Amino acid sequence: MVLVKTQAGQEALKDRHGSLTSRQRSAFILFDGKRTTAEILAATAPMGITQADVQAMVDHGLLVSLAGPQGAADTALGVLATVGAATADGALPNSGRSAMERYQAAYPIAAALTAELGLRGFRLNLAVEGAGSFSDLSALAPKIREAVGDAKFARLEEALFD
Repeated sequence: MVLVKTQAGQEALKDRHGSLTSRQRSAFILFDGKRTTAEILAATAPMGITQADVQAMVDHGLLVSLAGPQGAADTALGVLATVGAATADGALPNSGRSAMERYQAAYPIAAALTAELGLRGFRLNLAVEGAGSFSDLSALAPKIREAVGDAKFARLEEALFD
């Protein structure tokens, strides 16, 4: 099953309090809508994360399934609402890609670019990991460009805006 963060989950992550323990917070960041729950559980097993921890995050409304019709609809509506410039079918003007497709293409690039910065880019990397939508990620784009330079930023710019 593929899970994605909800708006409530994003807020819990940013506020650093609430129903997320420090162990769960580490696992929660990995729920990006691309990795399966099994993959995340395998990656976080050394930290002691179990299916019960994941279920607790789902029960608290911090994660939702992309596979379920309601979860997919909520996620898509959340992305479209935050973009604002999207058309009724979710595509951005002059583009064949939806905001969700742009986000899914750009997120791994942004995470890799900011991870390469080491401690110098630690806060920026955390901000990228906390970005849950196209609009969040595009708002961070100028900071990423400044940190990595125009040459490295070109890949991210293409994924976000072309």
